Amino acid sequence: MNNIVAIVGRPNVGKSTLFNRLIQRREAIVDDMSGVTRDRHYGKSDWNGKEFSLIDTGGYVEGSDDIFEEEIRKQVLLALDECDIIVFVVDVTAGITPLDEIVANLLRKTQKPVFVAINKVDNALREADAFEFYNLGLGDFYTISSINGSGTGELLDALIQEMPNQEESETKEESYELPKFAVVGRPNAGKSSFINALTGKDRNIVTDIAGTTRDTIDTVYNKFGFDFKLVDTAGIRKKSKVKEDIEFYSVMRAVRAIEYCDVAILMVDADRGFEGQDQNIFWLAQKNRKGIVILINKWDLVSKETNTMKKYEEMVRKEIAPFTDVPIIFTSTITKQRLLKALETAVEVHKNRSHRIPTSKLNETMLEVIENYPPPAVKGKYIKIKYCMQLPTPTPQFAFFANLPQYIRDPYKRFIENKMREIYNFSGVPITIYFRQK
Repeated sequence: MNNIVAIVGRPNVGKSTLFNRLIQRREAIVDDMSGVTRDRHYGKSDWNGKEFSLIDTGGYVEGSDDIFEEEIRKQVLLALDECDIIVFVVDVTAGITPLDEIVANLLRKTQKPVFVAINKVDNALREADAFEFYNLGLGDFYTISSINGSGTGELLDALIQEMPNQEESETKEESYELPKFAVVGRPNAGKSSFINALTGKDRNIVTDIAGTTRDTIDTVYNKFGFDFKLVDTAGIRKKSKVKEDIEFYSVMRAVRAIEYCDVAILMVDADRGFEGQDQNIFWLAQKNRKGIVILINKWDLVSKETNTMKKYEEMVRKEIAPFTDVPIIFTSTITKQRLLKALETAVEVHKNRSHRIPTSKLNETMLEVIENYPPPAVKGKYIKIKYCMQLPTPTPQFAFFANLPQYIRDPYKRFIENKMREIYNFSGVPITIYFRQK
């Protein structure tokens, strides 16, 4: 699915407020998982059944006023490079500012769809002031108030008109036979060295400077008896370009790579630990229902004591809870330790992701589990689950039919998911369970 939307604009026009409103469209996005950082600048949203990833460029511009101009210019160019649709937010109370003009000049040169969202329009007088923004030369605009949400529905309706149909992209997804692996992670976690070790080619120059390359999209490899594709892999750019906001750049790459892959291989620097950015990338792969393998790299540099590996693994699982059924492998790209294991595991996770369970078998096992541990009664009403089936989706999703599905609480949903993971092999794969009215 190539639905990546970037929100751009100068500081303090309300980009983050709009971003927060859009990603909290549905409850699943409001996440109370432990370890998920709150200052996230990218997320998953959906509107009328169409899913898209959203990037808020606002969270990345820091510094004094004189730095802003250059920073914003760079971020808009990055957003134009990496995203499919741009939402340009301006502030009706300030009118057109010189910084808005700079952004508009860059946006006029692109072929990609650009939507102008005029924010803080919360009364009729301001509605009239909005017409000034026709002077930006970007065509029609949408008046919104990201604080109270007015106008965002119309903006979203227009956005999803520009997106390909979910069905088309899902059938396309099913038609690829080769597994697509994306090697993602924070800058300098060893992604390029891993890819070079896998492919046996030094096609990514590996140095100690953090940064990313732009090539190696969907390259087909045959290694260790596996055929696979590497998606949008990370490497190093020329030193002159490393001055760009690396954190922002790596996020853009990760979002793009995750969208297009089947399995995300998340590389973590063993020395730095499983930090906020790693958690965000993990969270995004999970929300996109991708297979996930976690590699703890540079393990050769960590001072070992007894149980170090076990403790480290426990720490990571605690951070990724409640989705802990994920393979964690300790690697070293320098000593080539466990790289084959990492690839074998990614292939295994890819198989798990396309695992289909016959309906009769599923009912046989799961209804017995439910009979032994039925959902707790609510307000004296007994919940009966009669039937279950796997849905015909590219990733594992299941429907359980009950007389009172609205009374089934999250702890019971988790219990059912854990039982399914015990019985069937869904290691590394997010599974979705729905309870529906029978």
